[in-house]
Amino acid sequence: MLVLGTHAADFNMVEYAQRVRAFWPLLQEKGVTRCLMIVNGEATSCLKLAELLDIPEAIELFSDPTGEAGRSFGVSRGWRPDDNSLNPRLKLTVMGIGFGPPWMTLPAVLTGYFGNPRGRREWIEAALQQGQLAGRWPNALHLNPVDGSIIGNKFNAVPFFGGWGRRPFELATLRLQNLLNVQLKHWSTLKPVDDRCLTQLGGCTVVGPGGEPLYSWLDQGLCDVPDFNKLLASLK
Repeated sequence: MLVLGTHAADFNMVEYAQRVRAFWPLLQEKGVTRCLMIVNGEATSCLKLAELLDIPEAIELFSDPTGEAGRSFGVSRGWRPDDNSLNPRLKLTVMGIGFGPPWMTLPAVLTGYFGNPRGRREWIEAALQQGQLAGRWPNALHLNPVDGSIIGNKFNAVPFFGGWGRRPFELATLRLQNLLNVQLKHWSTLKPVDDRCLTQLGGCTVVGPGGEPLYSWLDQGLCDVPDFNKLLASLK
């Protein structure tokens, strides 16, 4: 499995890492023997991201400061990538509010607030648990004070929606935890060194023993990373 990530302080890169971390045992059961994640940043950014998110040593992180690997794979370069007259941060802002192609940022962000009755939350709980144990806020889980295991989830008590697969604001709470305590707090270490990587999106692929593609995905917006349950289902 190859993840063509974004820069280390980006929503997509953080969620790729959190999903891979949660799904790694299941991916192994499906025959995935190796996982490589490319981060659009320096080696120090890779090391810090691995430390913050408790990424298993079996997941191999590679530094690509210019993002060339992702562009070779065909990832989206974001809104107006070749317009050098525009500040890269302005381009990122336009993408972030959903006003520029690719157009899947708003749907991907809004689902974090609206929830999904048929959605899955296992990876979200795993990421929230890891974040709480590391002292990150907000706290949505009740953890065993002895071993840190999950003994309750505050979203279970949400009226009308507590029985949904993914409850309203559940994913948004994780994203807020990531934004405040990972992306912003550690920006100086995680930030990209090449401005092209501010707006460049990511993708991933799983290949078979002969190099044949078994699954491929290209992000189409901020927070628009693949559903790993569907990825697993595609691996026979």
